[in-house]
Amino acid sequence: MRMNQLRRPKGLSTALLGALLWSPVAACAQDRDPRLGGGREVSYFIAAEDPDVGSRPGDRDLALQALQAWARLATPAVALVPAPEETAALRVYWLPAGAGLYGEMRAREVDGKPAADVFVHPDTDALGPDIALAARADPLFRDAIVYLTCVHELGHAFGLDHTASFADIMYSFVYGGDIHAYFMRFREKLGGLEDIRTASPFSDADVETFQALYR
Repeated sequence: MRMNQLRRPKGLSTALLGALLWSPVAACAQDRDPRLGGGREVSYFIAAEDPDVGSRPGDRDLALQALQAWARLATPAVALVPAPEETAALRVYWLPAGAGLYGEMRAREVDGKPAADVFVHPDTDALGPDIALAARADPLFRDAIVYLTCVHELGHAFGLDHTASFADIMYSFVYGGDIHAYFMRFREKLGGLEDIRTASPFSDADVETFQALYR
């Protein structure tokens, strides 16, 4: 689904939505720090849950945990700073699912520094019958899908590309693979929702690639 087909989230002004969808990313200076936020500190905004698009109470915390999971990979950790929507380098929004999409990322700039908007589609009922039935039967599987979608799209925001290795969180299904198994391997690490904070969604390659960017 193209970005200009997305429905406006609640609380997002027409002017700001226009900036999200149509503003070109300025040309990057060759000596500019390519890291999100331009360094080791990332300001962020995560939109409130919106039941009209299928997000549920607790989804905002899942997005924050996904962001924290990436930040912890660096040594020292990337500093995360909550910020107003208008100035945050990283913004996460909940939007209706379409054409089987789980999430999207759009690069932008804030004050000449790399920034990104992440769009997560939390309505698992709209992601095909196999995923929908499994998510209805197991709410923790549904939460794992939302969490891993956040992790994957935030990986793009931090500068990681798709990979061809099914073991990676940054794997792309253009290479094939079992979507249900991709999510289930993480679900099987969980005894309860609280385990998401400690269960790693990353492969060794994910960690190595991220740490090479955020030394």
